[in-house]
Amino acid sequence: MLVIGLTGGIASGKSSVSKILAAHHIPIVDADLLAREVVAPGTPGLSQIIHEFGGEVLQPDGTLDRAKLGSIIFNDAAKRQKLNAIVHPAVRKAMVTSALRHWLRGEKICVMDVPLLIEAGLWRFMGKVVVVYCSREIQLQRLMKRDGSSRVDATSRLDSQLPLSDKLKFADQVLDNSGTLQDLEQQVERLIRRTNNEVGWTWRINWYMPPLGLLWGLLKLLWRNMKHSRSGRRRRRGGAPDESIELRPRM
Repeated sequence: MLVIGLTGGIASGKSSVSKILAAHHIPIVDADLLAREVVAPGTPGLSQIIHEFGGEVLQPDGTLDRAKLGSIIFNDAAKRQKLNAIVHPAVRKAMVTSALRHWLRGEKICVMDVPLLIEAGLWRFMGKVVVVYCSREIQLQRLMKRDGSSRVDATSRLDSQLPLSDKLKFADQVLDNSGTLQDLEQQVERLIRRTNNEVGWTWRINWYMPPLGLLWGLLKLLWRNMKHSRSGRRRRRGGAPDESIELRPRM
């Protein structure tokens, strides 16, 4: 099974791509949804948060008060790190479990929808990385329109994230969401066709022979990481990175 990591930035259109993929019956593992599930009432994750931050982070119905917790960790890096140490491992475990479940069902493609795919280093474990891109100005305009925020507030939110231009360095495929929804749909459909062709019939062998599939997957990940390391060294030796954007899949 080919595991695709899907990422982007705020107001870049990643959620739209995820919906289009789901409409084509591509299995989606939503990291944001899992992040809520692992801190639901009765979970070990929520128990650890209560132990660390106290019962005041709960709402009257026993669910996590995200706004309250957010206010606690917003300007406290140490507390934010403690929260991440609770939530992130639980989310990663849930992602692996979900991917295994799709593999057992005989799926040949699974998409991991992860906003912090690059920042968390999870791109290393993906068979393919897809980045949804648009210019910073388009991000700003969409964010202001969506949230009714000022340009100053929208800029502040963008500045708190890794720029999309930096994420492009990790992409095997870039989806340019600078145009209309129809343009985006056509790009996603081409991505699906291309990916199905890449996977071909070999996924059946890997499914019927798990040890072979595991070995093949590990070799592909090792090769991807080696290629990225070499390209990173070349960029550093070459000085400043090229700011141009080539919106095509890597061959």
